Amino acid sequence: MFPVIQPLPDSYRQRGQRRALVTLLRQQRGIRDERVLAAIGAVPRHLFFEPAFEAHAYQDKAFPIGEGQTISQPSTVAYQTQLLNVQAGQRILEIGTGSGYQFAVLCQLTANVQSIEFNAVLYERGRQRLAFLGLPTAGLHLGDGSLGLPALAPFDGILVTAGPGAAARATAPATHWGRLVVPVGSHDPGQQQLLRITREGPEAFVREELGDCRFVPLRGAAGWQ
Repeated sequence: MFPVIQPLPDSYRQRGQRRALVTLLRQQRGIRDERVLAAIGAVPRHLFFEPAFEAHAYQDKAFPIGEGQTISQPSTVAYQTQLLNVQAGQRILEIGTGSGYQFAVLCQLTANVQSIEFNAVLYERGRQRLAFLGLPTAGLHLGDGSLGLPALAPFDGILVTAGPGAAARATAPATHWGRLVVPVGSHDPGQQQLLRITREGPEAFVREELGDCRFVPLRGAAGWQ
């Protein structure tokens, strides 16, 4: 039996903190997609924190959420979302629901978002929080995200929020997608690279290396080895 989440209210002060966060992302973190910035501004990030840690919610930093996982820093969420270039009506798969925050941001951009989480505790916590926000929890799945979600493929874009270790394993789960954003490499500090892989034909891909990053290991049969 999982405890029921008791979300915090969304106050005038917290809405002001989100506006300040959006300004930071636009002016200092290089986020240029106004749709992504609007999505960040619309999602109350503090609702994905335990009440005791609410003061950390609008700082641009990652934060532990239990089960050995973290909620990514807002600039990382915004940057990955910008790279995915989500358009209204597109089908998006997120691998690694975690807190549910990235899912909530994606849902501001398209109605068709699926997300799969390996850990049952995080899955249930995320489901409760997203239900409180009125978001489509039917898009949440408990299972091995390293294997993708073939029953609901194809997807226009896939966002992987944990590191599989190698691009070959990252591309294995889904045979039909347009764009893949994924961190790959060792989980030692400074040894991961954020990639965007874009399909341009049945066997034609463009791979872009977009800088160092640090994510938790992807769990599952095709995850971190």
